[in-house]
Amino acid sequence: MTGRVTIAFTGGGTAGHVIPAIPVISSILDLQHTVVFIGSNNGLEEKLLADLQLRYYGITTGKLRRYFSLKNLVDSFLIPIGVLQALLILLRMKPKALFSKGGYVAFPVVVAAWLLRIPVVAHESDLSPGLATRLCTPFIKTQCVTFEQTKTEARKVVVSGTPIREFLNRGDPQCARDWLNVTDQRPVIVVVGGSLGAQSINDIVRHCIVSLSERFTVIHVCGKGNLEASLQATEGYFQFEFIDQEWGNVLALADFVVSRAGANALFELLYLQKPNLLIPLPLSVSRGDQIENAEYAEVRGWSLVLPEERLTKETFMNSIDQLVTNQTRYKSNLTAFSVPDAVEVIVGEIDAVIRA
Repeated sequence: MTGRVTIAFTGGGTAGHVIPAIPVISSILDLQHTVVFIGSNNGLEEKLLADLQLRYYGITTGKLRRYFSLKNLVDSFLIPIGVLQALLILLRMKPKALFSKGGYVAFPVVVAAWLLRIPVVAHESDLSPGLATRLCTPFIKTQCVTFEQTKTEARKVVVSGTPIREFLNRGDPQCARDWLNVTDQRPVIVVVGGSLGAQSINDIVRHCIVSLSERFTVIHVCGKGNLEASLQATEGYFQFEFIDQEWGNVLALADFVVSRAGANALFELLYLQKPNLLIPLPLSVSRGDQIENAEYAEVRGWSLVLPEERLTKETFMNSIDQLVTNQTRYKSNLTAFSVPDAVEVIVGEIDAVIRA
């Protein structure tokens, strides 16, 4: 990109539709370009982007649902309002391109960009595209995907991987030991259930905490409001609602990770080559994307998978035993995981659509 230009970004609904955009935004800002982010009015995206030097605009958004709900009728009127609001913002800011990270927040912005002939580059983290991504497909120039097996009808598809937050590359296990005041050399298990935590995972870890803490140092990220006061003094067990600045160091310290199977979290574990146990969200509360992500990783020998429907104290501890016993094999398989420089690829595609 020659000369200083304005690049618009959009995405939201969940943190997973914003966080991977942050390294791309940082790269664009480092190149001295202006960044505009169009998100929702609920504050989630703006809060996640608070540390970046960009202009944030909130619009009205209607959630895109795959199931019948009377709320779909209301939201069908909100989406055109969002398109109109996005049109006015884009007309005022005159960006040369739009990068969409997906989620229902992105759809009206992508449509508005298409109406104004602003080229759109989009990114899909999951193995199978979500509803918002599929609806946006006719309006985009380039679809970047994390996994080469992702199927999409986009005109141009580029395998980019997922942008990795820079602090993960700087993780220092000794800094994590100092922060936690951990002095013993037992293996470290990090358990995380996503940004909001996962009750089923929290419960099983606490049911097994006596057995776990005898063998491991356990770092448990349980989500807001989910701390268990009765376990606060348990030796070898550290629980947090959320870990921010120290997260890269904590992951660097981890010998094993227990996690949901969201695409962004999974990609980070593969990138960091951490032997992992995945407990994907079940179909009863999801579209099955985490199940697909987990199966994809399991088939390639990168992850061990325990379906939530089979999650008991016994199956959980057996899975931990399997992970430990076979850690050499998992580490060997993970070293073969090919990781492109996603930020460089995506910034290159943004540059390409501007020059086209």
